[in-house]
Amino acid sequence: MTSASTPPSDVSAGVDLADRTALVTGAGSGIGRACARALAAAGARVHVVDRDAAAATAAAEEIGGVAHAVDLARADLAEGLPADIDILVNNAGLQHVAPLAEFPPDRFELMHKVMVRAPFLLLRHCLPHMTARGWGRIVNVSSVHGLRASAFKAGYVAAKHALEGLSKVAALEGAPHGITSNCVNPGYVRTPLVEQQIAAQAAAHGIAPERVVGEVMLDRSAIKRLIEPAEVAAVAVWLCGPHTGYITGSSLPVDGGWSAA
Repeated sequence: MTSASTPPSDVSAGVDLADRTALVTGAGSGIGRACARALAAAGARVHVVDRDAAAATAAAEEIGGVAHAVDLARADLAEGLPADIDILVNNAGLQHVAPLAEFPPDRFELMHKVMVRAPFLLLRHCLPHMTARGWGRIVNVSSVHGLRASAFKAGYVAAKHALEGLSKVAALEGAPHGITSNCVNPGYVRTPLVEQQIAAQAAAHGIAPERVVGEVMLDRSAIKRLIEPAEVAAVAVWLCGPHTGYITGSSLPVDGGWSAA
């Protein structure tokens, strides 16, 4: 069963970011690439950050942006990245599905480096410029798993909950300087990350892969379809627009009603 609703064709409508510079992590594909496209369509100069150099280059060439091949698990990730950033989109992430007792500690640590430490380091890197300019927008692509838990996802759920807390601290510290910080919390989005999860979830739950989307991924969603990356990007760009300056420290579910149940 699918919903009749479809994402808008112009996700940047009504938002003018012509004098802004944005940096998006994990922008080589999926949600990050959709955010980079939408921000560029709104007029922003976009720095595309991804571990995959070829993907970063392709995404940057598509939108007239600047590509940066960066391993976000490194402690020196900010070296070589611009600091004069007005809009920071912390999007990069990874997934691993396993029972707690079998969850690899090194994988857990890697997930927190990419999804918690990297946003922290990028905030330290970019906040001085935002503060000096008196304007900034921080959009943290969290997840419904930043608000709810699912079995077999200890690393991801813990990291997204940590990102939620980091976002709120940035909101409190940034408020006196015209800086907002919010989380966008999608359910399952049609991305390469989700495609990779289908086989892992099938193994974890002992069911056929074709049953995973309907019976596992969308079980708690009222709208029975995967979310499109452009729908998440539309919320991210809206948070950078002219009517959202009073929204900060918030978590905005884009989850088809999952967290309402």
